[in-house]
Amino acid sequence: MEHADLIVIGAGQSGLATAALAPRHGFTRVLVLEAAEKPGGSWPRYYDSLTLFSPARYSSLPGMPFPGDQDRYPRRDEVVDYLRDYAKRLPADIRTSTSVTSVAQQDGAWSVLDSDGRKFTAGAVVAATGDYGTPFTPDLPGRQDFGGQALHAADYRSPDVFAGKRVVVVGGGNSAIQIAADLGVVADTTLASRRPIGWLPQRPLGRDLHWWLKHTRLDIAPIRRLPAKVPVSVIDDGHYLAALDRHGVERRDMFARYTNEGVVWADGTREAIDTVLLATGYQLTFPYLHSSGALGSDGAPLHKGGIAITVPGFGFVGMEFQRSFSSKTLRGVGRDAGYVLSRLQRR
Repeated sequence: MEHADLIVIGAGQSGLATAALAPRHGFTRVLVLEAAEKPGGSWPRYYDSLTLFSPARYSSLPGMPFPGDQDRYPRRDEVVDYLRDYAKRLPADIRTSTSVTSVAQQDGAWSVLDSDGRKFTAGAVVAATGDYGTPFTPDLPGRQDFGGQALHAADYRSPDVFAGKRVVVVGGGNSAIQIAADLGVVADTTLASRRPIGWLPQRPLGRDLHWWLKHTRLDIAPIRRLPAKVPVSVIDDGHYLAALDRHGVERRDMFARYTNEGVVWADGTREAIDTVLLATGYQLTFPYLHSSGALGSDGAPLHKGGIAITVPGFGFVGMEFQRSFSSKTLRGVGRDAGYVLSRLQRR
């Protein structure tokens, strides 16, 4: 059994930011537990062509600027390299290949067990695993009858294996657009969504959108001043819209149901489809916290700003709209981590 002042679960952007700031708040012995073989969270598992919609200058964790041209939009592998370099500099003990299975209070402390039966204890715990581990797959009519390939964006890496196929990408967000533009080069691709795509200019009035978010302070505005669920929009400088047009990727209203051969569109027409790729997001789940007392009966975190309201010494970092519009972003997790750590320190 090992003891730490603070245990952070997850070594993605949220966990690493939390570990970096922990010593400022009196946590001298910090243990980070990560299920994967290397730090980086979900980033290494994203599709090959993923490109950030925020420039490098707005994509940094506390204490380490994102390297290179600050106005460029980093690719997936650049983010992975950045996170792993960041991890090497941390004053924390990062244990990879360590999958947490349960967290519970025991004798006035927190007891954390991993899949190998190892036990770790700490005075405080932060869950920083985010929501990218559990893909959301809508239960569409006829799904069990579909004879083609049904995938989630979590399973997509590159367009090569879809060459010459008929593909429908479901979704209206940034990932759906990037993947559809990717596939349009090699496959007959359609984008299906429940409402028209909402396009946001990437550089309104010559400034990147994130410059405006920062200088108007909308990026850090308390969540009560923003809708809990803003309409899905795609940030684009014209590149993706042009790519969709160039490769003949049209948007259609969401299909009504699957068939054995394909789908039935909203207007009643049937079409044979090889692959349906669901860019439908992820679910926030914490299966290892069922015995912690930090979740409600529906499995959702019981928290205020990331601080558990039912048990002492427990926090969350990296949840969407946890405290602000930017809570689940590279630029936003550090601010939330500092807030959570300051409250845990007081307790």
